[in-house]
Amino acid sequence: QVQLVESGGGLVQAGGFLRLSCTASGRTFGDYAMGWFRQAPGKEREFVATISRSGDSINYVDSVKGRFTISRDNAKNTVYLQMNSLKSEDTAVYYCAARYLRTSSSPRAYDYWGQGTQVTVSS
Repeated sequence: QVQLVESGGGLVQAGGFLRLSCTASGRTFGDYAMGWFRQAPGKEREFVATISRSGDSINYVDSVKGRFTISRDNAKNTVYLQMNSLKSEDTAVYYCAARYLRTSSSPRAYDYWGQGTQVTVSS
């Protein structure tokens, strides 16, 4: 089992920034690819960013490229999502997820999920 705990969400004005953190426990963090996903009210959960076990392979959904940065610190068992130039359409509950060995942009491929953290961007 892997336990994931997100933090860092909140209310921010459009154009502002937030940094989300997700700390893992229970298994060897370096064995897991990590992803950030989000879900807005009435919408399906969608891929935001993924990072490989070593951090050398990163992918983003087109809508956040150039604004969001995913990173990880395997020594701290933590993955981050730096979100800059936030827009109202970024408003959602953000989830981190862990997948054994390989990344995927499909939420269904992930084995473990955090409880989510709310991000609200006011325009």
